[in-house]
Amino acid sequence: MSRSYKEELEYIERVAPCCFRIKQGFVPNMRVEGRFFVNDSLEALMLEELKHHASCRGVGGFLPAVKQIANVAALPGIVSKSVGLPDIHAGYGFAIGNMAAFDMDDPDAVVSPGGVGFDINCGVRLLRTNLDEKDVEPVKEQLTQSLFDHIPVGVGSKGVIPMVAKDLEEALEMGMDWSLREGYAWAEDKEHCEEYGRMLQADPSKVSSRAKKRGLPQLGTLGAGNHYAEIQVVDEIYDKHSASKMGIDHKGQICVMIHSGSRGLGHQVATDALVQMEKAMKRDKIHVNDRQLACARISSQEGQDYLKGMAAAANYAWVNRSSMTFLTRQAFAKAFKSTPDDLDMHVIYDVSHNIAKVEQHMFEGKQKTLLVHRKGSTRAFPPHHPLIPVDYQLTGQPVLIGGTMGTCSYVLTGTDKGMDETFGTTCHGAGRALSRAKSRRSLGYEDVLAKLKEKGISIRVASPKLVMEEAPQSYKNVTDVVNTCHEAGISKKTVKLRPIAVIKG
Repeated sequence: MSRSYKEELEYIERVAPCCFRIKQGFVPNMRVEGRFFVNDSLEALMLEELKHHASCRGVGGFLPAVKQIANVAALPGIVSKSVGLPDIHAGYGFAIGNMAAFDMDDPDAVVSPGGVGFDINCGVRLLRTNLDEKDVEPVKEQLTQSLFDHIPVGVGSKGVIPMVAKDLEEALEMGMDWSLREGYAWAEDKEHCEEYGRMLQADPSKVSSRAKKRGLPQLGTLGAGNHYAEIQVVDEIYDKHSASKMGIDHKGQICVMIHSGSRGLGHQVATDALVQMEKAMKRDKIHVNDRQLACARISSQEGQDYLKGMAAAANYAWVNRSSMTFLTRQAFAKAFKSTPDDLDMHVIYDVSHNIAKVEQHMFEGKQKTLLVHRKGSTRAFPPHHPLIPVDYQLTGQPVLIGGTMGTCSYVLTGTDKGMDETFGTTCHGAGRALSRAKSRRSLGYEDVLAKLKEKGISIRVASPKLVMEEAPQSYKNVTDVVNTCHEAGISKKTVKLRPIAVIKG
């Protein structure tokens, strides 16, 4: 039976200035409660979505994000709570911006591809340079064009990194170790990458031949949608000590941000797994509130196959971002008639925001092994955590938050409070406010491009019409999102970056 909006609101209560609780009973079979972090303006967006859903009696489109958080809270084996980060918006199964952890010791606990997403290990990498804005300004257009010429972009783009089937198998298994061996990465790049750029449980044999066929030509390509490579300027430094550990020491310093994932290969791995999981659910009599939450027991053959295939796709994404780092370094070296080494083009960090990982966490006073699903949310481990690089042991893990086209981005650091409240997880970006279709209907691409030009941002796009979907108006305000995480204490603001050039699909 559908409830009125007023009745729905009875299940939602504020528990802290930036945090709301979704009580058990909001949807059937909730095993734990839901939580979501929002400030006042983001709260209005969330509740508007719920209101619209209630008025339509739940017909058509994705479920509102609040419902999706609650449906995840009904999955077998979930512990603590289903968490929505401030950039949350409706997605496939899980909302985008949803985190949930499952107890590996619970034989009924599940893994759900909808909790990772179709773009497995979509993530962000940030490089620093020793250049200043004044160095780039005279050659900005040439540099943007050089970057656009070096990195293949857009739907169906073909990579320039030569690959045969054997290379792909090795890349899927080895991740960044393959990039290192082939000369596309520096040894230190690995140190500054989540998982050191390689998930060891990856098994290329669990990746279908169709997925491999899609992945073979796409290595070292940016893709389309919200993926981008941006030349950015350090605009604000909030935490000098943490920033200096990252090699960011003054305003005006030039950085490069690369946002991309596992391309068609990861999409196919997810699609293939969903088919298998539908069968596993029938066999094991697993009941879920939403068909899109297809899942399998972690310990089942289907669950294990998916985790091994997902790890291989994650490795592919790290190789992909490494390949684009190589191409970026070439583009800069060419434009400045220098070498990447002399330009100090070091990787600050590389972090995923679409992944499921086995992690050790303290829960109810005991250490537990959990499978943490992060979809549109970023790992944010605190200082002294053994899994973060030596350089960042005293500051906490860098967290890279990409803005939308033409808006600022942020670097945050992980906190102890985040470890306690969200299993070391924070936001990942701005999060959509308008659907892609709505963006296309309400925005003209010429206007979007003109606005970027007005702001002094050079832009190169493969298909101008896709620009409307990625216009800043289509997204939540990234500063609202980041400030909410900072105020809630689940991550800490360190650096703000503004774009001066962007390349997109």
